[in-house]
Amino acid sequence: MVWLVVGLGNPGDEYSSTRHNIGQMVVDLLASRHRAKWSSHKSRTDISAFKIGAGVDAESVILSKSKSYMNETGGPIKALASFYKIAPENIIAIHDELDIAFGAIRTKIAGGDNGHNGLKSLTSSFGSAEYFRVRMGIGRPIGPQDPGDFVLKNFASAEKKALAEFIDRGADAVESLISHGLERTQQDFNI
Repeated sequence: MVWLVVGLGNPGDEYSSTRHNIGQMVVDLLASRHRAKWSSHKSRTDISAFKIGAGVDAESVILSKSKSYMNETGGPIKALASFYKIAPENIIAIHDELDIAFGAIRTKIAGGDNGHNGLKSLTSSFGSAEYFRVRMGIGRPIGPQDPGDFVLKNFASAEKKALAEFIDRGADAVESLISHGLERTQQDFNI
C-alpha cells in the first residue's frame, strides 16, 4: 500500500518557522529519520519517499510539501495523488490546529475544515473530506490578536523550548497511523 503524507504549510523561508508550517516541520523530520532525500515533482510539490516495515508487509510512504500557498495547496496535492493513484483514504494531512492547546495532538479521519484554508483546499480539490488528519495543537492567541496573524507568526519562546519534542511526537503519530491504524494511534496520542 502507498501512503501520501502531506505537510501543510506555506512555501518560502519567511514562513518556514511559523505555526502554520508545523505540518511541513513534521514531514521534514520524517524525511530526516528515514534518510530520504527531497526532490521536485511536476505536480508543484516537493516529495520524499521511504518504506516503513520490511519485506512484503512494508508500507510505501510519499511525503509531500506543496510549493503553493496554503489556500491553494489542494490542486498540487490532488495532482500528486492522481500521479501515484492514491485515494483520499490513504492520505494523511498534518496541520496546525487553533482549537487544541499547544503541544497536544489529535488524529482522526474526515470531518470539517474548521476554517483551515489548507484543509478547505484539499477537501475541495478531492471532492472528499475522507482523509486522515494529524492535528497539531498550536492554541489560540491571547487577547485581541487575529487568528490569521497568529498562525503566521513564529512560535513564542516558551513554545520553542518544547517544539522539537512536539514535532517528534507528530512524526511518531504519522508512523503509528500507517503501521497500527487509527484506533491505536488515537489511544496512544489523543491524550
